[in-house]
Amino acid sequence: MKTLADSAHAALRRDIISGALAPGMPLRMAFLCDRYGMGMSPLREALNRLQSERLVTAISLRGFFVAPLTVDELTDTTDTRILIETQALVRSIARGDEDWADAVRTALQDLLEGAARPDADRLERLHHRFHHALVAASGSRWLLDLFEKLYSESERFRFHALTVEARDGTRDLAAEHRAIAEAVLARDATRAVDLLTAHYRRTETELAARLPPPEGPPRPRRRSKPALTSEGSAAPV
Repeated sequence: MKTLADSAHAALRRDIISGALAPGMPLRMAFLCDRYGMGMSPLREALNRLQSERLVTAISLRGFFVAPLTVDELTDTTDTRILIETQALVRSIARGDEDWADAVRTALQDLLEGAARPDADRLERLHHRFHHALVAASGSRWLLDLFEKLYSESERFRFHALTVEARDGTRDLAAEHRAIAEAVLARDATRAVDLLTAHYRRTETELAARLPPPEGPPRPRRRSKPALTSEGSAAPV
């Protein structure tokens, strides 16, 4: 049975991923209660869950904030996704039967048809279904669990990437997805891994260009020269 905390979690998660709640935004309880029409208890439970999913951060004595989108986090997530998903993909290609192959074909066709319709939520579901289908025959519960966690971890980045690509118009995502599926169905593991890796790296590069640069170490403060007294000695500070 769905609880109020579940509803609060789903609503907050959706708004964080879509950008309705902007990165770095403070999540004040009064604001959240008014926005979602709920009391503090389910909202606080939802925020704690979102913190464990790295979508929300908590700062002592200051409260909760929407987690920032940073280049470092994007790079770390992409590196780990490639590490896990390529391993799962190779295993799926080796182990997958005809039912698995049919599921990949169907997921690709649905994704290509969905991309022609301006419905971001539906496209996101179809995108998840396609990438899950690729690795579904890995035979490893751990790999599939990690796939889901990393997919969720990168969902905010991917949402923004899809928006950027739709505006940019220079990238043929349909061709990229089709090429990946064709290599998978041909049981060409090396080519499939190369194409999937390039697919993720290109998204990473495009999105990183639109994120704030990583913060460097703080610059040392210049010390001003002490003022001199009329006698030429340094004045006390």
